[in-house]
Amino acid sequence: MGFAEFMEQALYDPVHGFYELGQAGRREGHFITSPEVGPLFGAVVGRMLDRRWEELDQPDPFVVIDAGAGPGTLARTVAKADPLCTSAMRWINVERSAAGRSAHTVGESTAVMPDGPIVGVIVANELLDNLPLRLFDSGGDEVGEHRPSPETRLTPRQDQACAWLAQALSILSQGTVVVIDYMSTTKDMASRPWPEWLRTYRGHERGDDPWTAPGTQDITCEVALDQLSAVCPPDRVVDQAAWLREHSIEELVVEGNAAWQAGAAQGGLAALAGRSRAIEAEALLDPAGLGGFTVAEWNVPGPE
Repeated sequence: MGFAEFMEQALYDPVHGFYELGQAGRREGHFITSPEVGPLFGAVVGRMLDRRWEELDQPDPFVVIDAGAGPGTLARTVAKADPLCTSAMRWINVERSAAGRSAHTVGESTAVMPDGPIVGVIVANELLDNLPLRLFDSGGDEVGEHRPSPETRLTPRQDQACAWLAQALSILSQGTVVVIDYMSTTKDMASRPWPEWLRTYRGHERGDDPWTAPGTQDITCEVALDQLSAVCPPDRVVDQAAWLREHSIEELVVEGNAAWQAGAAQGGLAALAGRSRAIEAEALLDPAGLGGFTVAEWNVPGPE
């Protein structure tokens, strides 16, 4: 059994896989993603969707695919932000795990990517790092279900991530693919000890090595941007902090502070939500954390 098959079973086995535990990507679970920090990330995504909708001449339907949707938090927070494109939006949550799909309350829910062609935006937030990958040692031998020593230099081959990107681009007749993840290069990873880039998480902390207690912890790998670029070079690559600022996160924080100041004396949910935006922004923009993630975008211009 190669490592890709091992990782597939550890994460996605319908009975014992980690993602069927139903706790991944939740505050009470093993880790949280940007949408789980609070509603601010969804509000920023809503601003991005409005901009892209306008650039595409306000298509109806305007299809938004959240690939690797987990419990559907991004859909709920974008809906709460009520972007201008809402009336035209068709939101599709794509989530392999039945546990994740059972929590979807906004938009459509499916286990597989839909057929195209569509006009819209495909978002993959912390998805590609969880797709099974192959590992090779310095001698070119494939690593399987047995743990190599921490000093062994390994090279990842992320065939499934590349296949996902090719599929996403083929679905779009016009629009944008947005991939948000921690990214590196194949050469960089091969030069570092594998525990630095092939990691596990359990209970909001780093877990054991990926070969220990499969099914009880998340297994995640830095995404090799050069391998994705071999499929199709991205049109734009920035860090998440810059991407969030481009789509008005600071303006949203100012609005939140104003709501807090206006309603602090009376209290209420709106005032408290406004106050929380500054705290959420700090986490989302942190260059040592979520703000340091990479955002890569591929544009499909459509017919001339």
